[in-house]
Amino acid sequence: MKRTIFDDEHTMFRDAVRRFVQNEIVPYHEQWEHEGIVPRALWRKGGELGFLCMDAPEAYGGLEIKDFRYNAIVTEELTRAGASGVGFGLHNDVNMPYFLKYTTPEQKQRWLPKMISGEMITAIAMTEPGAGSDLQGVRTTAVRHHDHYLVNGQKTFITNGINSDAVITVVKTDPDKGHKGISLLVIERGMDGFERGRNLEKIGLKAQDTAELFFNNVKVPVENLMGEAGNGFYYLMSSLPQERLSVAVIAVAACEAALEMTIRYCQERTAFGQPIGKFQNSRFKLAEMKTEVEIARVFVDRCIMELNAGNLTAEEAAMAKWWTTDLQVRVMDQCLQLHGGYGYMLEYPIAKFYLDARVQPIYAGTNEVMKEIIGRSLGF
Repeated sequence: MKRTIFDDEHTMFRDAVRRFVQNEIVPYHEQWEHEGIVPRALWRKGGELGFLCMDAPEAYGGLEIKDFRYNAIVTEELTRAGASGVGFGLHNDVNMPYFLKYTTPEQKQRWLPKMISGEMITAIAMTEPGAGSDLQGVRTTAVRHHDHYLVNGQKTFITNGINSDAVITVVKTDPDKGHKGISLLVIERGMDGFERGRNLEKIGLKAQDTAELFFNNVKVPVENLMGEAGNGFYYLMSSLPQERLSVAVIAVAACEAALEMTIRYCQERTAFGQPIGKFQNSRFKLAEMKTEVEIARVFVDRCIMELNAGNLTAEEAAMAKWWTTDLQVRVMDQCLQLHGGYGYMLEYPIAKFYLDARVQPIYAGTNEVMKEIIGRSLGF
């Protein structure tokens, strides 16, 4: 089914992103997987070509394109190439909205130009050892002292954690007020007491730097507060739908790429004198996956347009996130099975797609939480 949400300008942008991915990422990504991190120079190249923070105002050096289709194109092209270590999606889709909506003109002038150029890499620190999907359970504190906050606590599983220069950090500024005591502080590289732990070793996303962060009496200027103190939980809740849609975009693009490579493999690989795609079981499995992936594509494309129109609800984003990521895990498993023993070898792309998929139902709110959001919207 032909996609109908893109026009000629989107196609030109996709061609440019695809060239960038093929020339600057694909030849080196395996090396970055061994190193556990993507070089900062890649971010500068992406910034030079206009692939970072496309929706940033022109006054700060951005393109001022308020159209999530461009974000989706960047994510899709990275995903199709298996470039799961490049954290542009977090920077563009998850973090940028906070910097656009909840910062002062002075903060924008200080941070946005560097974010757009790729000089400043961002992260967001929500998860703690004892608080994942339960954001109200965060224990990192920020105590106001005149013109600064003293921050103490730790975070874990932080994407872009090693490379990041500015971290949107979820803190408790008033622990007695529950979710109304949560605020967002931007903690920057080089602040005394801000330390990074190890680059965590994961089963997938090997080139993605995922780290622990530690805050020991970090002195953060009041000027680094995002929005108003005590409104952090509201800011998080209002921004999560776009983050969850971004995850769904990854899921569908990964499914499409895995299905394409599996169809080719089933055409080329022979058993008992014929291509394995000729066997009824193979055809039926491929037919089932093709159908489900097509359905997912149509729904996610609709969600993208609803987001552009300002109409995407938290419940719809939760539907997109849980269903597409569950589908992604199933599709990767079935595609690997059709590859047989070769699918278990890391030299075959399907093996990496399989490993990278498993975290998708976990981060950005577990799929169990997504179902809870949807269920509560039904009046229960």
